[in-house]
Amino acid sequence: MVHRWSVLFSSFLVFVALPGIAQQKNSIGMQLVDIRPGTFDMGSNRGKEDADESPVHPVTITAGFKMSATEVTNKQYEAFDPAHSKLRGKNGFSLKDDEAVVFVSYEEAVAFCAWLSRKEGKPYRLPTEAEWEYACRAGTTTDYNTGNELPAAYQKLQHTNRTPVPVSLQVAQTAPNAWGLYDMHGNVEEWCYDWYGPYLPGAQTDPVGRQAGMSRVTRGGSHNTPVRFLRSANRQGMLPEDKHWLTGFRVVQGEMPRTKAIAAEPLPANSLQVSQQKHSWKKETQAIFEAPVPFVIKPDSSLGIPFYKHNHCPAITWCPNGDLLAAWFSTNAESGREMVILASRLRAGQKNWDTASLFFCVPDRNTTGTSLLYDQKGTLYHINGLEAAGDWQNLAMVMRTSTNNGAGWSKPVLIAPEHAKRHQVIAGSLITKQGWLVQLCDADPSSRGGTAVHISKDKGAHWSTPYTLAVTPQYENGAVGGLIAGIHAGMVPLKDGRWLAFGRNDNIKSDSLGDRMPMSISNDAGATWSYAPSIFPPISSGQRLVLRRLNEGPLLLVSFTHCPGKSGVEGMDFTRSNGEVYKGYGMYAALSYDEGKTWPVKKLLTDGTMRQLNGGAWTGLFTMDSTHAEPKGYLAATQTPDNVIHLLSSNLHYRFTLAWLQQ
Repeated sequence: MVHRWSVLFSSFLVFVALPGIAQQKNSIGMQLVDIRPGTFDMGSNRGKEDADESPVHPVTITAGFKMSATEVTNKQYEAFDPAHSKLRGKNGFSLKDDEAVVFVSYEEAVAFCAWLSRKEGKPYRLPTEAEWEYACRAGTTTDYNTGNELPAAYQKLQHTNRTPVPVSLQVAQTAPNAWGLYDMHGNVEEWCYDWYGPYLPGAQTDPVGRQAGMSRVTRGGSHNTPVRFLRSANRQGMLPEDKHWLTGFRVVQGEMPRTKAIAAEPLPANSLQVSQQKHSWKKETQAIFEAPVPFVIKPDSSLGIPFYKHNHCPAITWCPNGDLLAAWFSTNAESGREMVILASRLRAGQKNWDTASLFFCVPDRNTTGTSLLYDQKGTLYHINGLEAAGDWQNLAMVMRTSTNNGAGWSKPVLIAPEHAKRHQVIAGSLITKQGWLVQLCDADPSSRGGTAVHISKDKGAHWSTPYTLAVTPQYENGAVGGLIAGIHAGMVPLKDGRWLAFGRNDNIKSDSLGDRMPMSISNDAGATWSYAPSIFPPISSGQRLVLRRLNEGPLLLVSFTHCPGKSGVEGMDFTRSNGEVYKGYGMYAALSYDEGKTWPVKKLLTDGTMRQLNGGAWTGLFTMDSTHAEPKGYLAATQTPDNVIHLLSSNLHYRFTLAWLQQ
């Protein structure tokens, strides 16, 4: 009682006249609360991971409105869309009439508001982001409208669960805030009207967000989410077409503010000053190996680019203008919700990569897994994973395309909209001779999860998964299953129509060599796979291989001799040009001239010069010399039309040619 009176008293001091908590019911039984005009300080100053909440700025709401006291319930929503009842209980969430409705997209929430407006002859809409925070705070200036801590009674499994744990989403089970609004912290996230974008400094009146953007704002946080994401100032975002078990909405009755929206965010540096002149490539036949250079270049902190300590999981492609485009994730933790996808260009004729700039971001969503591909017919493809929250298990798949060398990208499309396993995108997408676009994805975050195949036969418009769930992989010699053995797999179509793949973990024992990297073969375009031990040593933590066909015809595998600290046998035997056999350690390349039957060329990826390099991510500092190459790294590769092979590890860019490998 003392706490409640202190909140009311503080509200009285701020507003002099306390906004009323008078309620009325509308035609579908929705309680509406009067929210009167006022001024408040929007945002917070909390540091890098929450930088989008800054700067704190005064906002004036000039017109009162009515807001639903609770989130829209199943019963209320299904008066508009009866078919939604089939989604009740999906993944164990929101089964009862009075639980918050979930699995509703932004467009569906807007359509509900339009229906209710027609039904009642009054304007219903989603709240603006500013209206939402104003109403949530209810005169408070603390992290939550309950103070700087959220009491346990309000919390519903406030931590990330890799497999979300069902909880009741029944509305109004805890005390409302001082203005009579329930569940403003948690239960489910709530759609807001605004396109997401950075705040502007200075006082604002009735702000309505940006003119355009990639994500719409959501607010309030949800169940199965760390409690700090439930703060009054915390900002989240979702693709408008997305929907899952974390997000619902509440409505406002009132006219939309007539404020002019802020201009859309400017394009990032990787989309600026991009040449549209077609590059002229000259075939390179000489033996070349260039000293590795970093492609992850930290931007100036004053630019406000979200650059974090862990930069990893790259993808790379060449562009028709001669540029190389690389993208990777930047985060503090691989399961973090702060994760963003950054990109950089190596512009045609330049020696150094541009500094990193933002490439893809859905605020407060984990975006593990990125792939880039040029189809050599004018279109670049970007495919990315998108979590419902943190972690990297329940991912949807998003695709964008560019027909101007990456200067502009299409609106993101959810090509696999279910947030589920088998959607963690792997660099190395490819196009088959039939014109199929093939994307590999980790099937499960466990160490023995296998790799799934996704196929589009119409340039990305529609996607299918060829595997059958009834065929359960056993990942042993001679077995048959529906997935490639090993995570982070690389795959290549063979000339006889079969598909060949290698992966990490799911190792298979060889009678003569012990544990070997698994080799998977499919005779039916990825529907089923047979497994056998390869001749190559297995790889593990912090390592990802590359498998591709070179322009000149041979197959190229780039992998590692062993995983430091994970392997009982370290190193591999290599042969120098004079016939001398030596033990080498780290990253190597292997060539096959007979479609993977034999691999007569195996070469350590070093020119023999001693140098200390930083592999970034899980690799860190290492010494390259005549017998040591990079020990770890997530690899990605492309080969430009001049036949130069461009290989990325987690931080370094290698350039070499087939002639050098064959020396």
